[in-house]
Amino acid sequence: MIARFLVIAALFAPVPGGAEQLANKLFGAAKAPSQQEAAPIGTYARGCAAGNVELPESGPTWQAMRLSRNRNYGQPVLVQYLEDLSVKATQIGWKGLYIGDMGQPRGGPMTSGHASHQIGLDADIWMLPPTSLTLSRAEREKISSIPVRSADQRSVTKNWTPQHAALLQAAASDPRIERIFVAAAVKIAMCKTAKPADKSWLQKIRPIYGHDTHFHVRLKCPAGASQCQTQTPTVSQLSKGGNGCDETLQWWVSEAYLNPPKPKPSAKPAKPVPRKKGPRDYTLADLPAQCAAVLSSR
Repeated sequence: MIARFLVIAALFAPVPGGAEQLANKLFGAAKAPSQQEAAPIGTYARGCAAGNVELPESGPTWQAMRLSRNRNYGQPVLVQYLEDLSVKATQIGWKGLYIGDMGQPRGGPMTSGHASHQIGLDADIWMLPPTSLTLSRAEREKISSIPVRSADQRSVTKNWTPQHAALLQAAASDPRIERIFVAAAVKIAMCKTAKPADKSWLQKIRPIYGHDTHFHVRLKCPAGASQCQTQTPTVSQLSKGGNGCDETLQWWVSEAYLNPPKPKPSAKPAKPVPRKKGPRDYTLADLPAQCAAVLSSR
């Protein structure tokens, strides 16, 4: 009841100068999920989540990390997926999984970190194989994951193991998965051992910056989730049926991308380009209309 009052008070509180409240402040203030039917609303990077559920802080094959962030929430399908994957982790030789950030109790933009993770269908999984599944809350704040890519981004480090590859294959082979984000070096390593039959799952593993110590799983919009906007498939997925080990990956390891040429001095100063509005700039009006009801719901 108190949590609901605080959210509603923040939602309608006046802002100096007549400016609208930032959405990340509103959703960050929500301490518990809305008591609504589960529904991901909007897009992964512009939306919210009705009826999220909490991933238990600890389970037989997982632990949620950095509990102080209060980001171990997601749609029921995500929580079930993570629990299922943690069991599969034990089948490759790990004790289970350390689960990083999922989403906020009611989803929405965050005050720090992720641009996505807004509709209850994203989660980060640490590359660190668990050594204990009985860590205290304090221990989970201090422990860190491990990097698996080299400084030049071209190769994996000695931290990368066959078990990591097996875990990613299991994660991507699940039909609930839309795509999985990893460091480019991880994709390169997996492509070196890829087989022709691996296209169905390997194409879901996508290189991107900022994923040196974890991999990011993203689920498809669940069946019947009419307010959830799925991602457009990539060109290679649509027309080539490839696994992303060809020119798509080569772009990531090209000299032009990793070592871009310095811009030539110009006689005329370039006009400043207005900064594009991002998730931390969104107000409630920038999100789907249903998100106001998610915030004000019990």
